Amino acid sequence: MQSIVLSSLLPVIFLIAIGFIAYRADWMRAEAIKDLSRLVFMVLTPALLFRTMSTVHVDQLDFKPVAAYFAAAIALFGLMLAWGRATPRATVLALAATFSNTVAIGIPLIGLAYGEAGMLTLFTIISLHALILLTLATIALELGVARQAARDSATPETKAAWRRPVLDALRNGILHPVPLPIMLGLLFAQTDLVMPTVLDRPLQLLGIAMGPMSLLLVGATLASARIGHEIKGAFGLALLKNLLLPALVAGVGLAMGLHGLPLTVMVVTASLPIGANVFIFSQRYNVAEDLVTAGVAVSAVLAMLSVSLVMALVQYL
Repeated sequence: MQSIVLSSLLPVIFLIAIGFIAYRADWMRAEAIKDLSRLVFMVLTPALLFRTMSTVHVDQLDFKPVAAYFAAAIALFGLMLAWGRATPRATVLALAATFSNTVAIGIPLIGLAYGEAGMLTLFTIISLHALILLTLATIALELGVARQAARDSATPETKAAWRRPVLDALRNGILHPVPLPIMLGLLFAQTDLVMPTVLDRPLQLLGIAMGPMSLLLVGATLASARIGHEIKGAFGLALLKNLLLPALVAGVGLAMGLHGLPLTVMVVTASLPIGANVFIFSQRYNVAEDLVTAGVAVSAVLAMLSVSLVMALVQYL
């Protein structure tokens, strides 16, 4: 079991290390990190999301395991958002505590450990993972930014015009590089049309590049940022993601009468380390960048032990 976990996690840790070394060797300037993060957010991420959702047929999804998984994730997200008074920082940290690395780590790990049957449950989670959590985070972030702008405004007229910032935030939360390609891809899938190879292949290549590029940027940011004072917070964030979320998913799943392989895959998926998308969000909104960067790295290293522990314990559910 430990060898399966290591074979899935070590490539992620190596990519973060390569980004760290590249920055320290002056192969990447500090200014490039922001530019590359923007490229990932505006180009690579939409390509991956659209292509992933373009093959999802809603009528083929088993919603009971998915409902249990996202009920637990949304509950934790909501609690953290309320605890942090719904600020942009609270939103990013809530996303970090609930968003798993389901593709780069989840696919090889679940495939090796649980075979094709386990992959069916994982792909059902993946198909809605970004749609639910990233869309929720995007709208919460846009609302938080609008609320902060209204509070900071010195003019009574702007403060009174509260409805307009809210409507603008909701619009920005939908017409956005994350929810928009998700919705367009999902709509395309329901048409049963086949995407032309000349379009599908570039989207595939862009999507493949998203994960490695994000992890390289995590490493570069680790090298450029002063994260020593964030280690304690990063460790706490990693514990929330790697251990508390799977415990909540297990509890909700059992309460809903789930058992066997679907429950096992859901719990293990919830125990996966923080997804690199969270880092891209923190960079995009300039929120909790050092903490999230450290959290992604610490979560990946901690996962070598925590995922093994969860996989051992979940056998008894």
